[in-house]
Amino acid sequence: MRKLLSSVLLAAAAITATAAPSAGAAVGEHPSVKRPFKLPPPADLAYAIKARKGSIPINGDAVVQWRHGDGKYSIHTESHAGLFGKIVENHSEGAVDAYGLAPATFTEKRARKEPTTATFQRDAKTITFSSGEESYPIKGGEQDRTSAPWQLLSVARGAPEKFTPGSEWAFFVAGRRDAEPWVFKVVGREPVQTGAGQVDAVHFTKAPPKGNQGQHVDLWLAPSLDWYPVRILFVEDDGDTVDQLLEKVTKK
Repeated sequence: MRKLLSSVLLAAAAITATAAPSAGAAVGEHPSVKRPFKLPPPADLAYAIKARKGSIPINGDAVVQWRHGDGKYSIHTESHAGLFGKIVENHSEGAVDAYGLAPATFTEKRARKEPTTATFQRDAKTITFSSGEESYPIKGGEQDRTSAPWQLLSVARGAPEKFTPGSEWAFFVAGRRDAEPWVFKVVGREPVQTGAGQVDAVHFTKAPPKGNQGQHVDLWLAPSLDWYPVRILFVEDDGDTVDQLLEKVTKK
């Protein structure tokens, strides 16, 4: 059950999208690409979470508050799971610059653990961590693991015609204690049944770094819903799964 809770925590941390980075990414693998982007409208998004460890199911929910204006943005997420109550709370905030989202801080608070913070020191051009000794240069376009899917969808809104099957979109992403490149690959378009009905979505996949075993992530973004994330599926290397599905969008 402890590992199952850990899987749900990872799910909640991502859209909240995505797997935890591994330490020591090579500087040569640090992508910094300036692309057109268009931020989606501010909104609250509610998700249902269904996880499974072996034959044991666990259900939960997540709420994402996405805001931007006056050259700034914030993303706040809270996730709950059954009897565990609130299991994780994430907050990413910062500015909007020529690259898109430019995080200043990324904080994650997990159940029964102290919060951790990644700090993007723009003046010093360095990313540092409250719970790790690693540091990474800021070259432009860096994200944290809460902001990364929102940067991806903002880029998709800026140039949707470029998001063709097989195309790849790389970002340098900070987690709780380190950072690494993430590469999202477009699989194609697929229908997704959400709480608001069926929508046509662009399916992305993000595999673990080459040579590493770990969490595989699938992400679906819906062009008809301003490219908001409508589904995220996490599959662990032991077969455990966490499925996060959009229930409702309330624009602000």
